[in-house]
Amino acid sequence: MMEKFLVERLTYKRTFAKKLCFIAPSFFIVYALFMLGTLESPFTYFEHTVFNWWPFIFIPFMIAIVSSLTIMRDKKSGNERDFRFYPIKFTQLWFSKIAVVGYYTLLSSLTLVLLLIGLGLFYPEALTSISTILYASFVIWVTSLTLIPILLISAYLFGTVVTNMINIIGMVVGVIFATDSVWIYIPWSWSLRLMAPIVGVHPNGVPLENNDPLLVPSVIPLGILVAIISFIGLSLGTALIYAKKGK
Repeated sequence: MMEKFLVERLTYKRTFAKKLCFIAPSFFIVYALFMLGTLESPFTYFEHTVFNWWPFIFIPFMIAIVSSLTIMRDKKSGNERDFRFYPIKFTQLWFSKIAVVGYYTLLSSLTLVLLLIGLGLFYPEALTSISTILYASFVIWVTSLTLIPILLISAYLFGTVVTNMINIIGMVVGVIFATDSVWIYIPWSWSLRLMAPIVGVHPNGVPLENNDPLLVPSVIPLGILVAIISFIGLSLGTALIYAKKGK
């Protein structure tokens, strides 16, 4: 399995998908700083902005784009057709695709962390603590993993346009219902909802008051557990679909 992961990762060499994972956090930090400067917002709101926009816009779009480019590259190169002549399990190929997308979103999240820490050296008032940055980034990454098999299988079955439409609808629905009791059933809501008790930001981007009920931390382990179980289940389910279609 590790060999297939390394081979799949190698296919990203010199591709836009790989570059995007490093460009996105850099562009995001610059854009966030520009917008805050334009709105004349205090730096105390910078952390709220970062950990609201990152899970709401950047992570879902990055996963959708990388997933679409991965499937497009495979279909264009004819790799899937060639694999039929080798004793390779299609389920393992699918798991390697999921793993590589997850790997690059992790690298992107770590890049964001490093950029934020660097920014904190110049603007200490912009961030609360390194531990908060690490914790929030890790939770966003874990709770966003479920989007990978969803958007990968969508790109495989329906193409790029439909995949991006599904992602956009998911993003809109996710932010609308992130404060509702049904948030736990919507993968696009998970990161947004958990940022409330971790960073103190409402899913709509507004800082929360000290006594706001959204600050209750009990949702954090629940959200992480549901995300991990859903990720495993959807990875297995989509792998079976991919294997069946690939034969």
